[in-house]
Amino acid sequence: MRSNRSRREAARTRRARGGSRGRRVVTILVLSPRLTDGRRDAFRALTRELGEPSFLRPGDHPPEVAAGDAIIVDGPQPARPLEFLAAIRAAVERGAALVALGAAPSERDGFWADMLGVVAAPAPPAGEYFARVTEAHSHISARVAREFAIVDDFVPLMPLGRGSVIVDVSVALRDCAAVIETPRGAGRVVACGFGNTDAALRTPELAQLLARALRPDLHCCGRHIGVGIVGYGPLGGMGYHHGLGVAQTDGIELVAVVDPSLERRKAAEADFPGVRTYAAASELMEDDDVEIALVATPPAHHASLTLALLRAGKHVACEKPLCLSVAEADRLIEAAAASGRSLTVHQNRRWDPDFAAIKRAASAGLLGDIFNVETFVGGFAHPCRTWHSDAVVSGGTGYDWGSHHVDWILQLMGGVPRRVQAFGHKRVWHDVSNLDQIRIRMTWDDGREAEFLQSDIAAVRRPKFYVQGTAGTLVGSYRTITLESIEPGRGYVATEAHHAEAPAELLFARYESGYGISETRLPPAVEQPFAFHRNLADHLHLGEPLAVTPRSVRRVIAVLEAAHRSSTRDASPEVIDLEES
Repeated sequence: MRSNRSRREAARTRRARGGSRGRRVVTILVLSPRLTDGRRDAFRALTRELGEPSFLRPGDHPPEVAAGDAIIVDGPQPARPLEFLAAIRAAVERGAALVALGAAPSERDGFWADMLGVVAAPAPPAGEYFARVTEAHSHISARVAREFAIVDDFVPLMPLGRGSVIVDVSVALRDCAAVIETPRGAGRVVACGFGNTDAALRTPELAQLLARALRPDLHCCGRHIGVGIVGYGPLGGMGYHHGLGVAQTDGIELVAVVDPSLERRKAAEADFPGVRTYAAASELMEDDDVEIALVATPPAHHASLTLALLRAGKHVACEKPLCLSVAEADRLIEAAAASGRSLTVHQNRRWDPDFAAIKRAASAGLLGDIFNVETFVGGFAHPCRTWHSDAVVSGGTGYDWGSHHVDWILQLMGGVPRRVQAFGHKRVWHDVSNLDQIRIRMTWDDGREAEFLQSDIAAVRRPKFYVQGTAGTLVGSYRTITLESIEPGRGYVATEAHHAEAPAELLFARYESGYGISETRLPPAVEQPFAFHRNLADHLHLGEPLAVTPRSVRRVIAVLEAAHRSSTRDASPEVIDLEES
């Protein structure tokens, strides 16, 4: 273990670098003879976090190219003035980033073969290929999925010099280079055999690789960032989940755990050998090896702990709900900005395979304009007898599952509802203080509506999702998962998993004029385990945007706070100020 002095010195150095790093706007020049409206839109989406691209078509007057900018060379290039080509080379050697998409020439002679350091090999037919991230070290491919599918006109590449193959493809059992990174002076050249169709440019993994490649300032500290978990919790709880997430994410490292329970501290030490354990959060605040604090305590403590940790100079990832009121959310957002630290919320169910499939269908326009969303969770069973069922500690019935379901609704609907009304029932379970059932109704000024229902007194479950749009309706139905086994001495044993853990079965129905209703079953999206933790590492190492911003969660808190007020005031409608939320 490092001495306290060396740890404090290292922390001062890290804090001097800043936390939520700002990034200058990059001038992005696109050289393309194959521009379409769709391709322009794809390039704008690709460069959204960097700057607005400038498109240069054959015959256009070439602009000045600077050292700190980015250049996209798209497709086979026509003849360019020698002065312009020389300016491109000089800009890259001084520090600009150059990304070439399907631009590799087939001949070794000429400017572009020399500049890109690659030539094109014979291309296979267009189709689906599986891109594989290689073992070559590159910040561009750090924490990107090891393999992903892409449909494109793939052009294999052959390196001519000292370039590194960071992505390859197997074609007829032969490894073909797909992305090659080559240093050029102070700059970088990345040649890519993918991205030749507009749709391929929107493949999330490829878009992430290319967006990184376009950043002239892309760099990584080259070390593991220390993480501390505040609130380890019971066996298999959120503390253990976060420990696994950190362990499986390159670039971050679990170094400390806080829990007042000695038994749980010992469990953490057994689960993650070598981890330091503390009885109080104040001890972790003094540990300079901890740069990120994951708050996994019950909700009543989220706001105060998050505020103290931010003021102690830690980046904070807080369990949902971030807090219990908009006023608390505003204090936390302001504290993060004042301290220069990053703040995010573990809304991990944004990556659930069923919800991700619904988002994909909505983004593709299958549903048309969504005007009604209904979600449900529950059954008829005795509530758990832990803090989740206590109104004071949990914040109230709506704040637990409601944090996820309201977030889902707002992700699909956009904006903030104008009016919120909540109907609560306390009729059966009297040994716990949370409501037995709560129905949260949301309406928008334009007439759209949504509802979240959570119930412990619903003997027949409603669908998990019911989404109506002007072009179709999508229903997600719960399915029972039973784990069966034969155990010595006991024989047959069946255990039913919690109904909310398995992805829902998705049915999409649409009306076709002259035909009627057609139905399609949608498969769940590909699972992305610990995507939240990968994004956190990408944000802190590479400056990529947070997937869950505190302002996006502020909207959720506004709805939940309004619903809590309504449920305690005989379901009186509560108005949310759109300008404030």
